[in-house]
Amino acid sequence: MFCRSYNYNYIIYHMQSYALCLLLVTLSEQQLSVAAFASQTKCVSLCQYQALHLAPQQLGEFKPIHLVGDDSSKEKQIDRSTRRVWLYDFVSDTQHDDTIPYHEAWDLQKRLMEQQLSRIGKRPKDPPLYNQFLPVNKNEEGVDSDSLIGCDSIIILQHDPVYTLGTASDTSFIHDYDNNSGNESRVPIVRIERGGEVTYHGPGQITVYPILDLRGYNQDIHWYMRALEEAILLALEKAGVAGATREEDVTGVWVSNKKIAACGVKLKRWVTMHGVAVNVDMRSLGNFDGIVPCGLEGREVTCVNDVIDDKKYTLQEFAVHMKAALEEIFCITLVSVA
Repeated sequence: MFCRSYNYNYIIYHMQSYALCLLLVTLSEQQLSVAAFASQTKCVSLCQYQALHLAPQQLGEFKPIHLVGDDSSKEKQIDRSTRRVWLYDFVSDTQHDDTIPYHEAWDLQKRLMEQQLSRIGKRPKDPPLYNQFLPVNKNEEGVDSDSLIGCDSIIILQHDPVYTLGTASDTSFIHDYDNNSGNESRVPIVRIERGGEVTYHGPGQITVYPILDLRGYNQDIHWYMRALEEAILLALEKAGVAGATREEDVTGVWVSNKKIAACGVKLKRWVTMHGVAVNVDMRSLGNFDGIVPCGLEGREVTCVNDVIDDKKYTLQEFAVHMKAALEEIFCITLVSVA
């Protein structure tokens, strides 16, 4: 019988390295930035969607909510009218083409998320203080109106010009980055807590920030990213954009090999923030020249009005399609904040 000697320090070192790699993979997925491929769905009160045929995706796949669960062969009937979500609409609910400073919208997102987390509680075993969806009658269930801010919410707006960097974004993708901060006429740069590389927000682009508790949808980051993708592509389809798709191994929504929409999120205890951005009119394109969008060298961007000939959309008009798509994909009813 032979006795083999082992270098235990060597073994422990490699076990720790392997564990660290697994952790980094998990964290990168929690702050994933991807975009979408759409499919045909139908809008019905009880959220019964057609089967989808998706292009190759980076991670996971989208299933309609009524098919989500351990037994996907059994369809669940979900009444969308009972799944009411706050809508903070800074696009449709204005007579002017107003833009929102980035930090104001960011602060609103963080405030809504903290209210959600307070509603949920810190211990998984504790029941939430109240339902994540708005009651049909706001006075029912003994819920104080002020506390309803902790229910699911979606923000829709257009920003003042800004470049945003994810937590691990490479500043080399911003052209002339070192000289940017000293010139007030340049586009401001903000580093935030989402995943993904640098992107641009500004006038002519619709940005959507869902603040959702995924316990009411599907507690799966892959599913959530795919659902956001579906909403983008469904909105484009409703607007008459032909040929919108995703590209294998590349993030983003594409039309004729040009990027039209992007997505990047953060999750905390299954509550989401940040979201998606869709380029609508030509104003949205100019400042992309100052960056390498999403770190993809040599790729161009486009907008809705650049790829359709028979109509030119205002943001207010495209917002109608975006809201309808969100309602269909997430099986919700949007309720405007007064």
